[in-house]
Amino acid sequence: MRGVVVAAALWVQAIAASAAGFTVSTPDFRNGSTIPMVQVFNQEGCTGGNQSPALSWSGEPAGTRSFAVTMYDRDAPSGNGWWHWTVFNIPPTVHALPENAAVTQLPPGAAQGRTDFGTLGYAGPCPPVGDPPHRYVVTVYAVKVPHLSLNAQSSGAMVGSVLNSNTLAFAQTMGRYGRTR
Repeated sequence: MRGVVVAAALWVQAIAASAAGFTVSTPDFRNGSTIPMVQVFNQEGCTGGNQSPALSWSGEPAGTRSFAVTMYDRDAPSGNGWWHWTVFNIPPTVHALPENAAVTQLPPGAAQGRTDFGTLGYAGPCPPVGDPPHRYVVTVYAVKVPHLSLNAQSSGAMVGSVLNSNTLAFAQTMGRYGRTR
């Protein structure tokens, strides 16, 4: 029970640190608004551009040694959500990723893991036809170590697990996407 209390206290500290000025934004969509087609997946019946969104962040806490970025669909019918993007080992001097960075411009030293589609890199929103719009949460993590022991075969769940024990703070934005056909 003590371990649960300690873990909960650490999580509360991380949330408090996250609320203390660490922010992330994208010019591609406002927080809570619809994700544009240029970011939507281009397989599995979806016909988007499959380009990762441009991101910028600031206000990370002291002691940040690297950053990581994830995009996660908490509404996926899998029962466990769905990982659309994981990037880790982003140097602490980097505070932005350009649009389509997953394909063209990752910072030196940064790496991407596998999506739940089984692909490396970014795989945009593509919820089941007829579902209410899903919420896609983009999170930037301030990481307390310079290098996470992960590789390109690492699943989103593995990246999330390793981040859980190495995060100082996080900042989030969320976009929505649904499809009728």
